[in-house]
Amino acid sequence: MTQSFVSIRAGASALAHIQQNGLTADDIGLLMGASGGPKWFVLQGIDEWLFGEFFAGKKQPLNTLGTSAGAWRFASLGQEDPVAASRLFAELYSHQTYSARPDQREITAEAENLLHRYVPESAVSSILSQTRVHHHFIAVRCLRSTAKEGRRQALGLLSSALANSINRSWLGRYYERVVFHHPASNLALSKGWNDLPTQHVALTERNFQPALLATGSIPMVLEGVRDIPGAPRGVYRDGGITDYHFDIDLSGVDGLTLYPHFHHEAIPGWFDKRLKWRRSTGRNWPNTIFISPTEAFLNKLPYQKIPDRNDFAQLDAAQRIQYWSKAIDAGRWMADELQTTLANGRLADRVSLWD
Repeated sequence: MTQSFVSIRAGASALAHIQQNGLTADDIGLLMGASGGPKWFVLQGIDEWLFGEFFAGKKQPLNTLGTSAGAWRFASLGQEDPVAASRLFAELYSHQTYSARPDQREITAEAENLLHRYVPESAVSSILSQTRVHHHFIAVRCLRSTAKEGRRQALGLLSSALANSINRSWLGRYYERVVFHHPASNLALSKGWNDLPTQHVALTERNFQPALLATGSIPMVLEGVRDIPGAPRGVYRDGGITDYHFDIDLSGVDGLTLYPHFHHEAIPGWFDKRLKWRRSTGRNWPNTIFISPTEAFLNKLPYQKIPDRNDFAQLDAAQRIQYWSKAIDAGRWMADELQTTLANGRLADRVSLWD
């Protein structure tokens, strides 16, 4: 039997829809992308196929929701050539290099440089002037000591992690979720969220770049982004703190949610990684289609794992770039398999219940 490289699971309602009707681009109301640093490289092939082919003829606007790397991936959409932009992002990200002991300023400066090459001001104008894709991405406004740098920030992180371990809603004492959204969005997706304090800020040409930088500003690694234009004053950091792989109400989505993910589990927030009992599944999201790599795919990768930020420390630059490039190329096996499954009308045979 041929090895499968892509796992396709769906919540009960999405599964029933696929079994009865198949799947088209117009069935998808939301495309979702998670935080996770370079883990997303294995999804590059799927992104290129989605951006360039699958969604090309979609009649209704597509909503996107991302944090950190997920938001950065989706910033290709709405640009003049989204596939070329996506490939540029993968190239720039995978070829980052730093000094032997980079500090926050060096890492932040590299992120700023990548941002301005990948999403220059002309691209921002294109994204905001089009209405086929409605972007939404999340950053957190830091409260208390989490807004500080250095040791005080570290203490704030420890305190908020402890609070989260007791009750996820207690994160709201330390962070405010801020949804930066395309000005054409009706906010049906997120206006009902009440699990954590949540604000909405419309994207503009003045705040798009700093907001996108903020959603990827990992605590203690990058500097926070201060006083984003049009948003409440304060220090903003990585949206994955509250919404790492998400645990949000998706009942406001008009249609199905498509969630290509690099991991077989969806971990709600950054501090939930080791809290094994806290996971999001199709029970929470009955209208969601969840796509992820299989164990067979992982075993084909160098080191039998997907890329992660530890590779910066464990591999020299040449080894890391070569490994990450191979992971990007391997991800196209997933895209080819997914595309063939849909083209042959076999999706209903491949999808299983995600519960």
